[in-house]
This record gives sequence, C-alpha cells and structure tokens, in this order.
Amino acid sequence: MRSLLCGALAALGSSALVPAAAAPSPGVVRALAAFNSVHAISEVALSPDGRHLVYGTLERGTRDGADVEVTVLWIVNAKDGSGATRLTACSGSLAGALKHAHGCDEHSAAWSPDGSHIAFVTTDGKGQPQIALAPASGASVQLVTHARGPLDSPRWSPDGTRIAFLYSEGAPRTPGPLNPLARDAGVLSAAVYEQRLAVIPSSGGGAPRLLGPADLNVYEFDWSPDGHRFVTSAAHGSGDDNWWIAELDLIDADTGAVTTLARPKEQIASPRWSGDGTRIAWIGGIMSDEGITGGDVFVMSAAGGAAVDVTAGLAASVHTINWNGSAQQLLATEFAAGEEVLASIDVDAKSQRELWRAPEMIWANNLFGFTPGDAGISLSRNAAMSAVIRQSYTSPPEVETGPPGEGRPITRINSGVRPITGKATNIYWESDGFKVQGMLIEPPAVAPGKRYPLVVLVHGGPAYASYPLFPSTPDYYDAVLASEGYYVFEPNPRGSYGQGEAFTRANVRDFGYGDLRDILAGVDTVLKSAPVDPARLGIAGWSYGGYMTMWAVTQTDRFKAAVAGAGLSDWLSYYGTNNIDTWMIPYFGASVYDDPKVYERSSPITFIKNVHTPTLLLGGDRDAEVPLTQSYEYWNALRRLGVKTEFVVYPDEGHFFFKHEDQVDVMTRVVGWFDEYLKPGG
Repeated sequence: MRSLLCGALAALGSSALVPAAAAPSPGVVRALAAFNSVHAISEVALSPDGRHLVYGTLERGTRDGADVEVTVLWIVNAKDGSGATRLTACSGSLAGALKHAHGCDEHSAAWSPDGSHIAFVTTDGKGQPQIALAPASGASVQLVTHARGPLDSPRWSPDGTRIAFLYSEGAPRTPGPLNPLARDAGVLSAAVYEQRLAVIPSSGGGAPRLLGPADLNVYEFDWSPDGHRFVTSAAHGSGDDNWWIAELDLIDADTGAVTTLARPKEQIASPRWSGDGTRIAWIGGIMSDEGITGGDVFVMSAAGGAAVDVTAGLAASVHTINWNGSAQQLLATEFAAGEEVLASIDVDAKSQRELWRAPEMIWANNLFGFTPGDAGISLSRNAAMSAVIRQSYTSPPEVETGPPGEGRPITRINSGVRPITGKATNIYWESDGFKVQGMLIEPPAVAPGKRYPLVVLVHGGPAYASYPLFPSTPDYYDAVLASEGYYVFEPNPRGSYGQGEAFTRANVRDFGYGDLRDILAGVDTVLKSAPVDPARLGIAGWSYGGYMTMWAVTQTDRFKAAVAGAGLSDWLSYYGTNNIDTWMIPYFGASVYDDPKVYERSSPITFIKNVHTPTLLLGGDRDAEVPLTQSYEYWNALRRLGVKTEFVVYPDEGHFFFKHEDQVDVMTRVVGWFDEYLKPGG
C-alpha cells in the first residue's frame, strides 16, 4: 500500500534525537506545488432519478501555521455539472471550514429512496462525527445524531423511514489497524470498542439503536429490499484484529437477532442484496486489508445454501459490485493487468460482458485516496444513469455521468492541472509461466543517448496493485522521483491483484521467492526497452513493499540503494508482536508455533549478512500492522555489520501516516537518499 508521513524523532546509528530533514530541494518544492494544485475527488452519489449528483472534493489550507485538509460536498446537475451548491452543516465560507478548529470535514453522502433528502457525515463543534440531514436543495441542514465516538456509512432504509450507520460508541480512535495504535500502559486488558450497526429514525431524535451482540464488529452492511434485515460482514472479538476471519451474517432490523449465513474460507467484502431480495452477492478472495478489495464474485440464496463462484477463472480481480436492477445482473469494476474494466456479470450464466476498459481508474468512492472503496459506480434507481470518478496516472480526476460505460465529463475542476512526469506505460513480461504486468513511469523529458537511474517501487499488500492513479499528495514519491530524472518501475508480481485469484494466491507459503523473481524479470524487461543505467538501480516500498525491499537486498546486489517503509524483517518475531496475526494463516498455512520453518525461510533477517546495499528505514511508532520493532531489528543488524543505514521514526503515526509535514519529510528523505547513491557524483 502507499502510505507516508513523518515527524522529527529519528535515529541514525544511535538512539539520539537528530535534526529534522533538510529543507526540501527545489524539485520537491515544485512537486508539492503541483500536488496542491490537484482537486482530489473523493466520492460521487447519484440521486435515484439520475438528475442530481453529490460529489466530494479534498480542499487544502492552513490553520495555525499547519497544513490541513477537509472534504467538501457539492450538489450539482448530473447532466452537465451546473448549479454547484455546497452541502454542509457548518456555517461560514469554505475558507472558514479550513480554519475551523475541528476541521468541518464532510463525506459519505447518501440519497433517500425518493430523492428528497441527503444524509451525510459531518463534524460538530467539538470535532465529533455526526449524521446530518438536508433536503435535496442543500438548505436547512440539521444534525440528527448526538453520537460519542467514530461513525460512518449512513444508508437509508428502502422505505426512507430509518438511517443505518456504523458506530463505535465511546471509542477513543477511528477503528482500523491502519490508524495509529493506542499506546500500551499498565496492565494490558482486552478492552474492545466494537463497530456496531446503529439505526435511527430519519426524522432524528433519540439515541441510536444498536443491533446485534455487543462483541460483534460489523465491517460492511446492506439493507434487505423489504427493510426487515441487514446482510453484514462481521466478526466477534476485536474489530481491528478479525476482519480476516469475518463471516456473512444476517441481522434482524427490529430485534437485532443474528443468523450466520456463511463462513467462507477466504476474506469477504461488499455484501450486496439483490433488488428482489432473493440473492446475496459478495467479493471473496485472499486479501491483505479491509477495504482494499480484490477477488471473485460469489452469489448465494438469501435463504442459505451453497455459495457459487460466478467469476471462476476470471483473469482479473473484482474490487466493487452493484446489482444492476435485477437478481441476475451485477455491475463490477475490475483490475485487469494494468487496466480498469467495467463489466456486466450474468450470475446465472457465469459470464460477463465488458462495458468499458482502459489503462485508467474509475470509482464512486475511495479509501485513503489511493484505492477504490466500497462502491465503484453510483447508479440511478433504474440503472440507466451512472456516475464515476475517472483518472489515469497522467490525467487528473474528473466526474463523469451517463449510461454505464458511456460517461462524459461534467466537471473541469482539474482542467489546468498538468502531470509532472512523462508517460506511464504498461509493461508485460513472462516469469515462471506467469504473464506479469507493471507500470513504467518516465521522466518529463528523455534526452537521446542518455541513460537514467531506475527506482523499483514495490506496492504494499501483498494483495494489492500499483494502480494508474493521478499523483496528488506527497505519498506519490514515485512521481517526485520521475520529475527529478528517474525512471520508476512499479511491478505487480504474483500475489498482486489484476490477473485473477490463482495469481493472487501464487505467493502463498512462498513470500520473497517467486515474487522477487517476477520483479527481477520485470527489471530485465525494462532494461531492454528503456534507456536505464543497470549500474544505477534502486528499490523502495512500504508495508509489503518495505518487506520486499528488505528481502531483495539480502538476495541480490543489483540494487545500489534501498528505502524500506514500515518494513518487515523477521516473520517469527512479527507473528507475536503485531495486532493482526489472523491475516497470516491463509498465507503461511499454519501459525508460527506450528510451522516456524516456513516463516524463517522468508525472513530477511535469516539472510541479513548478505546485505551490502545502503538502506534507509522509515516507520511510525504506533504502527499496529507492522510494529516498529521490525525496522529496529533490521537497522541494528545493518549497523552492526557495517552497512550504511539510517532509521527515521515518526512519533504518533501508524501504518498509514496522516500528518502532511510527515509526508513531506518522507518524500524529501526518499529523494535525497536515491540522489546520494544513484545520481552521478552521489
């Protein structure tokens, strides 16, 4: 996964506090200005009649000298984007929203079934998320909850009388292991703040009614067409730990009674009830993180029974689904070897028809700004009209509406934005019988006869992919490197999304072996087709990409510099110290206590004495997914062995970084590290 940010605490060969990073170079400053010019679009929600649209934009500003970001919602004419009206529960101007002490962040818009009202999430004067309700005009907004704790995902009942949402009552932080972990202190307890399914009358008033047992954490949900039940993905116990073993449950909307419908062997996401109430569909497969979805589509009767894989053998990974107005057709967005596909799936025939395909991305909402979220396309009631956000690596995002697969832009909010890199091209190669894909990003100008340094950027996951997304934040240090005269290669080796479920499973019990062979074969392909200097290769990554970076330099000396963010050095010690160990069983086949050898053979620390590559290590001190101790182990070994290394620790950051100044610091350090070792005279 992408994720970056930073602070001021660092260690370079000792535990002493060191100065913050040097001032950004002129190239980094130019890149930051380019990123700030992009209006990132976070979501679209089409009205049931297809006439109006709500979309969200990420707006940037400063407050008390610090950079801040808030999401702002707009209502427009869905045909041409005209008549933009801000949808907000906050008083004052947009500039005032950015100055607001608690952000005034608004998102997750949902239309009522009759199209007369819009529910959305806002923040009140104390920074607490609440559900707000507005008529379709956007006027007379009112808060309809008095919640205490994180909430999200408001959805109307089919008759419009109730609103359901996800609610972590009293929780001290937003749920999810990607967020900063609360620090341990004193006697450790099993205190858990579950994310519950909550329901309120759409007229407002009263406390939310919580459904299901107190220990059941609900991740996703969908109303039944008759409004009497919900289908959910849910797990008992800590929500942060147990998404990987979630089950498919039915929850009674009146009594809260729970019936388990299925316990799939694979991870599940996006449960969806068909329009006639007879079927339920979901996405199943081996996945690395909640919300970062990919797999096959499964369908079963709402009354129970066997689930059927209706996309078995598909050479793509499905990441969102919507029923297309019937119990037979689904609309799916899929990632297929570097290209996004919008397809209509006939669940009875187990076949699909492609409606659109391009080396671009479309979605209706996103997760952390870098991957499709729970919805890939927003549809009108009759499914004749759709809305999406469309972009590519070199084309900034805009909103498109029209019949599914035939949309046209209705916004031009990024018409003045230009890419800071050269072309981004899909590259294909063969490795161990697999057809593998990656993206090669060029510098803005390529001089004839000149050879350039190359940085290999390995994505996180491993069940994820490098998607063709337009760079818009400092997280995209691939774009910064390209703008500074590097070629950047982003491979999607076995274990990635994009080639089907068998390909995604192909690194099970084999981390670091076949996937590294795929990456190195991809580098060889790039060297044959691009003016890259084979003596100036670097490698970098975050999370799984950080692990692959740590691993790669134990297996080869081809890379002359490395940067590992939130990396993993020792699977044996990792197993007992991370907060999400249930994800590891599908990948390793057994716990570390039952089969330590399979963990040991894939641990970089096992081969640490082979490392000669200068390596920069980065991590957040409150990372629940990959504890910072993993980088400490690696860093300590390198310095004891005399290998050039630096280790930067970012206080109060988790697996994903959220402070803008930390993002900038990471970007500055990454570029500086590769400049030192890969640029002439470095």
